Amino acid sequence: MLMTILDGSIVTVAMPAIQSDLGFTPVGLSWVVNAYLIAFGSLLLLAGRLGDLLGRRRMFLAGTAVFTAASLLAGVATSPGVLIAARFLQGAGSAMSSAVGLGILVTLFTEPRERARAIAVFSFTGAAGASLGQVLGGLLTDALAWNWIFFINLPIGLATLLVALRALPADRGVGLGAGADVLGAALVTTGLMTGIYAVVKIEEYGAGSAHTLGLGALALALLTGFLVRQAKAANPLMPLRILRSRSVSGANAVQMLMVAALFSFQILVALYLQKVLGYGAAETGLAMLPAAAVIGAVSLGVSARLIARFGERNVLLAGLLLLVGVLGLLARVPARASYATDLLPVMLLAAGFGLALPALTSLAMSGAEEKDAGLASGLFNTTQQIGMALGIAVLSTLAATRTESLTAAGRPAAEALTGGYRLAFAVGAGLLLAALALALTVLRAPGRPGTASPAQNTETEAGSGMRTGPETGAERMTEARTAEAESPAPASAAPTAA
Repeated sequence: MLMTILDGSIVTVAMPAIQSDLGFTPVGLSWVVNAYLIAFGSLLLLAGRLGDLLGRRRMFLAGTAVFTAASLLAGVATSPGVLIAARFLQGAGSAMSSAVGLGILVTLFTEPRERARAIAVFSFTGAAGASLGQVLGGLLTDALAWNWIFFINLPIGLATLLVALRALPADRGVGLGAGADVLGAALVTTGLMTGIYAVVKIEEYGAGSAHTLGLGALALALLTGFLVRQAKAANPLMPLRILRSRSVSGANAVQMLMVAALFSFQILVALYLQKVLGYGAAETGLAMLPAAAVIGAVSLGVSARLIARFGERNVLLAGLLLLVGVLGLLARVPARASYATDLLPVMLLAAGFGLALPALTSLAMSGAEEKDAGLASGLFNTTQQIGMALGIAVLSTLAATRTESLTAAGRPAAEALTGGYRLAFAVGAGLLLAALALALTVLRAPGRPGTASPAQNTETEAGSGMRTGPETGAERMTEARTAEAESPAPASAAPTAA
């Protein structure tokens, strides 16, 4: 997970060196990032379902092997075409492994308290990868060469394969006959690939261009065809029952909005530090280190305990409120900012991410049956990538447009850039408020111990056959909350979950 998330951002700092060494054109250089994003985002759902059908362990091992081999190819690339092809293969390998990773985790840890802690470790690892990517990319590029941002994946990938072979239990899957929908697979993969391509090219063509609108309409038609196909197919690739759970569908929708908003924190803050305040790559990483530290401390230290005590929904709401504060403060950041007074409070409020992501992950996986765990994992990762692509396209375009208008009005470069970033931060705060409203209205409030009636405990959602009592979602944890609050788990439980 660390390697997958890290690789999505580690190349950004090394892009100038890659362009100079391999002779990329300015337009072609964007494909070093886009090729990875398109393959990764479009294959997650398919890979997750194939993991359920063929075996999640098998899919995880195959994906890790593909990613590791593609990293070697990227590191030795001597032409733009080879590097872009390697990045596409890296995205495909990442999709195969990460799509089933969360499904493996929730089937290994079935006790609510252990699962909450395991998900907290999983969430922290993803946040750490995002935080370390730019720092590590800058250090490796400066100290060695850009090739090493790919070579570093080789020992990690090989170690992961060796450990996974021994640690992950074998699973046979339910067989291709339970969901070998070739037409559905073609529709969803092509639709997602077309949609993500349209989104990542918005900055080049514009949101209202014929290119963007035409491809967007085609992607929508393909995905609509996929849903129609799934409703009628005898063995659907994605059984629509998974979307009938309010926890699953609501958590994925909230995540899409949250990730789109937080792109402005993860990327635009780094650009603000470098282009406006004049920080170097290593200084930027150190400046953002407090955010990574508090996210890690909250994810690993308190999120599981708070979820067990108050439920996923309440912890999610608290995390979203903190994140609204992050982008609200950034929307007022000046062109001549003081780190201690203007930026450090922002970094500390990023602790909200350490609350929100584990709670969202638990909610997104809570309504899925064990046979659909890979599919639910793939769906959760897919909405994350779609949110990221939307954030990149919308917020970066808004920032660039605002900066251009301020520059044309005669503002100094630093003020023009700051004005563009502030607009993106404000829009991001609005997206987080929409996510907060959605969480309040769609996600169910957790039950309290001893208050659920027998009728509530046997309630089913929209004919899906999935229980919404203590056996799923936030309610499933209520049986452990009192014990968790009164008797902390022994220290040995944490390494087990990890």
